Amino acid sequence: MNTLALDIGLKRIGIALCIDKKVAMPLNAVFRKNRKQASLEIKKLLKEYKISSLLVGLPLGFYAQTEMEKRIKHFVSLLDFDGEINFIDESFSSKEAAKLRQKKGMQKDGKTDSLAAYLFLKDYYAL
Repeated sequence: MNTLALDIGLKRIGIALCIDKKVAMPLNAVFRKNRKQASLEIKKLLKEYKISSLLVGLPLGFYAQTEMEKRIKHFVSLLDFDGEINFIDESFSSKEAAKLRQKKGMQKDGKTDSLAAYLFLKDYYAL
């Protein structure tokens, strides 16, 4: 059973992969040009890694929570994924990931986004 974790943002989607609930690793982030392009790239990963479950972060308790939750759930619906989908609170995972990278003025290269996805995936499976 392989799981893909998504940290969905407006410009980048952080991605992490968990294989058989044993090994987790961040993957390259997807840079969003538009929803269609981003969803097609994620669909390729779903197929390539034979994903059976999705773990999707929701930024709960932040000022625009309802709007972001609506956007994230809409994006997930574009994936036409028929496996298990779990939404979890990913609040502060990006800040924690940034601390781990320990860089000021970090490039917006997607590594922090994928590290955030990895962190909540790792916590979810207690790896």
